[in-house]
Amino acid sequence: MTSKDNSTSPALSNKIKSIQKTLLDQNIDGWLFYDFWKRDEFTQRILEFPAHIMNTRRFFYLIPAKGEPRKLVHSIERWNLDYLPGEKTIFLSWQSLEAGLKNMLLGMKTIAMQYSPGNAIPYVSKVDAGTIEMVKNTGVNIVPSMDLLQYFESRWSEEAYRDNLDTANIMRGIVDKAFGYMKEKITKKERITEYDVQQFMLKHFAQNGLITRDAPNCSVNANSGNPHYEPTKEVHSDLHEGDFVLIDLWAKKNKPGATYNDITWVGYLGKEVPEKYTKIFNIVKGARDAAVDYLKKSFAENKIVRGCDVDDACRNYISGHGYGEYFIHRTGHSITEDVHGSGANIDNLETRDERTLTPETSFSIEPGIYFIGDFGIRSEIAVYLSKDKEVIIPGEPRQQEVVAILK
Repeated sequence: MTSKDNSTSPALSNKIKSIQKTLLDQNIDGWLFYDFWKRDEFTQRILEFPAHIMNTRRFFYLIPAKGEPRKLVHSIERWNLDYLPGEKTIFLSWQSLEAGLKNMLLGMKTIAMQYSPGNAIPYVSKVDAGTIEMVKNTGVNIVPSMDLLQYFESRWSEEAYRDNLDTANIMRGIVDKAFGYMKEKITKKERITEYDVQQFMLKHFAQNGLITRDAPNCSVNANSGNPHYEPTKEVHSDLHEGDFVLIDLWAKKNKPGATYNDITWVGYLGKEVPEKYTKIFNIVKGARDAAVDYLKKSFAENKIVRGCDVDDACRNYISGHGYGEYFIHRTGHSITEDVHGSGANIDNLETRDERTLTPETSFSIEPGIYFIGDFGIRSEIAVYLSKDKEVIIPGEPRQQEVVAILK
């Protein structure tokens, strides 16, 4: 059963036309979107799927490089994609699903899907293996949609960029306030915990109109040696004079389309920072700045820059100083409306991310050196690439030395 719908908004129509132009430029016959139970947030966002609509059955939506889009929807959810343009085919049984999919892809040789061969880039690999097999059985070749996703999902609007500058300045202020809060409590010899500092930062997020999916982090001494340590109300450590402390905070404005800022600072609860912390911080800082310098130099020379290349520049600096084995995570992650976005990651360790860094996208640079059971130091900044590939660091100045909090 087939029919056509024509209730698409002008903005979404223009997006579909832009997708088609990009497909032509990349010699891809079509982009096949698939979802089930709203598991693929990229499909949901790019297609602007209405949040109030149930999605308990599979659907496919094909945007071809040329011609009208095509829909394949289940009988009891036949209306779900009526807001999108294109011919609609309704299926009921699994047999009619497979027949409908084969008919939908007639004439297609190469299509893009949210798929990563070998799961090399797991952040964009949303389609399950069985569905990939079913699509391949129609005779098409499937290529990863990761570059398409980055272009249509990860780029910031001008408004998002301007809002992010405000967010970054607010968060830099919260860093200073958090260190001031620690100083006040320690000076007065009042008890203070990692959880107290976390809740202090959350309170200041709310006061400044910022939101976050997950609470920020404060970790002291050995806890800072765990890159993903998070204090809770039940599990946390106290802060004392003479302790080393790391705070990691991420937030965005409480409005649609807002993007995250993500930063990490370190401090020492004393008047003079011990040499062991200063030495490691200076290496971490050097690696951070080596990555930024690599970006600036490469773009100035009009070179193509991949996420893996920036990771190499950062990691090689730490390895050159003899601490490579203690840098146990990628250099950075994509930043969008999600703190871990769908664009290129700064990674040649956990994955080989060969995606090109695209103008109007953002990512973190956050090298770290971690001594398990002792302490860890990380310095994190967020980087934004302008339309002209200018390397911008919202919330400058970046940290230059371990903060002596009681000074």
